[in-house]
Amino acid sequence: MTDCLRSLLRPVFSLPAATALLALALSAGAVAQTVPASATPATSVATASTAATVPVSSMSSRVLACTACHGKEGRATPDGYFPRIAGKPAGYLANQLLNFRDGRRSYPQMGYLIEHLTDDYLREMAEHFAALDLPYPPPPAPQAPAAALEQGRQLVQQGDAARRIPACVACHGAAMTGVAPSIPGLLGLPRDYLNSQLGAWKTGQRRAHVPDCMADIARQLTPDDVSAVSAWLAAQPVAAGGKPARTLPAAMPARCGGVAEVPVAAAAAR
Repeated sequence: MTDCLRSLLRPVFSLPAATALLALALSAGAVAQTVPASATPATSVATASTAATVPVSSMSSRVLACTACHGKEGRATPDGYFPRIAGKPAGYLANQLLNFRDGRRSYPQMGYLIEHLTDDYLREMAEHFAALDLPYPPPPAPQAPAAALEQGRQLVQQGDAARRIPACVACHGAAMTGVAPSIPGLLGLPRDYLNSQLGAWKTGQRRAHVPDCMADIARQLTPDDVSAVSAWLAAQPVAAGGKPARTLPAAMPARCGGVAEVPVAAAAAR
């Protein structure tokens, strides 16, 4: 299955490979794509009535492997783990693809799919998803007690200076929709995904370009902090259509790799 998905991410692929992927995508309910009737037995593929005809050479068709997990057009799925990638800042998406390919992030299926793709092609994929302007669904009901949600809100909006934990909004923006081109939003993500990523940074399973500010911050969080922050973020509606801000209102409180274009507070720059 993974081999079939990987074949579609390549810039050019053969019609038999496209046909095989089409059958897989339709059976998984991920996407649909029409192919010439002469290329596929009539009984092997049934095109859904809502399917759109996508040119095989387009980026939309090449990233069907991505949407098999991340949902139609990268909107995410209701399964509770795979994150939304549609509309995320292009620089952030490109950095994450490079991190998966180069081993700074570990998820075997992702690494296998993109291990042979070039930097330029990964950036082209990132730009494709970043350009998608799709509505967010309403958030799920809160999944934690009121006290835990308040703990999460305080950490997100105020931080904890005594433990050298900056507020999430200080870097991810007041609306928590991220900052172009490289800082991601924190809303519209499943609680389980947020929990797992903070945990991965805390244990060193997820890394970023140095200086890895998120790893430093995550190591200051207790398990209760992680659970509270994840629960509060997952329960918030997405403002302004989820579009990332152009700039932060103030300098970032810490130096972070991969976002060199964002000003840093003088104390953190030293």
